[in-house]
Amino acid sequence: MNPGSPARKQATTPDTPRVAAFFDLDKTIIATSSAFAFGREFMHNGLITTSEALQMSLAKATYMIAGQSSEQMDSTRDQLAALVAGWSVEQVRTIASETMHNVVTPAIYAEARELIAFHRSAGHDVIIISASASHLVDLIAEELGIDQVVATELEVEDGRFTGEILFYCKGDAKAQAITDLAAENNYDLSVSYAYSDSATDIPMLQAVGNPIAVNPDRAMKKAALENGWEIRTFRDPVPLFQMPSPREISIGASIVAVISAAAAGGIWWAQRGRRGSA
Repeated sequence: MNPGSPARKQATTPDTPRVAAFFDLDKTIIATSSAFAFGREFMHNGLITTSEALQMSLAKATYMIAGQSSEQMDSTRDQLAALVAGWSVEQVRTIASETMHNVVTPAIYAEARELIAFHRSAGHDVIIISASASHLVDLIAEELGIDQVVATELEVEDGRFTGEILFYCKGDAKAQAITDLAAENNYDLSVSYAYSDSATDIPMLQAVGNPIAVNPDRAMKKAALENGWEIRTFRDPVPLFQMPSPREISIGASIVAVISAAAAGGIWWAQRGRRGSA
């Protein structure tokens, strides 16, 4: 497959099998973690404390360096679900929407945009399938002009998150979602595509005839090499680690101590994650 080559529009009738391209989000379409990306903006709007914002920044840095094991993903899921309990859904959407172009748009891989355009020109359906919360994934999908999303669903009552998770879009659940979409939309999975970086998405790639590992973690790369899957590296943009400005964090002795302790914990977590995935 060559994204730069011309593609003929897929001619279909209601009974003709269709082709789909399923994209993971974090580190596949965007060079960051969508779950942690808006931490600074949530802090500025009073939803989280400075300490919680620091923890989210360190968690994002750790994720970008070492990725997350299945167990770490589950832990992050539970922590974030508890954190957002009581938050207004509308306020979260407003904050994320207003800051999208500063926070997420610069982190979208140019290579991912090209691939999405390629699949569209070929007449393929493009779907984002992500473990992040649908309320954030939907906004990123809108930015990319993608109207099909499968993502983690959080319970909402009276316009506020309850902290409960209705559907966790991870691992085998992603593969099942792909199978369900194929049945609903007459996708031919044997000629469809799936893109992801994480070993937790191996079932997702196994569900299609054209699996592509993008910026794969160690376990995903091992699976790709063993199965003869295509491996791609997206480099534009290079993930950015922005340091807080002096106006945002006062560099007092106590703050330095907190950051140092947290950073040590982050490094330990990264090393532990590497050992666990070895």
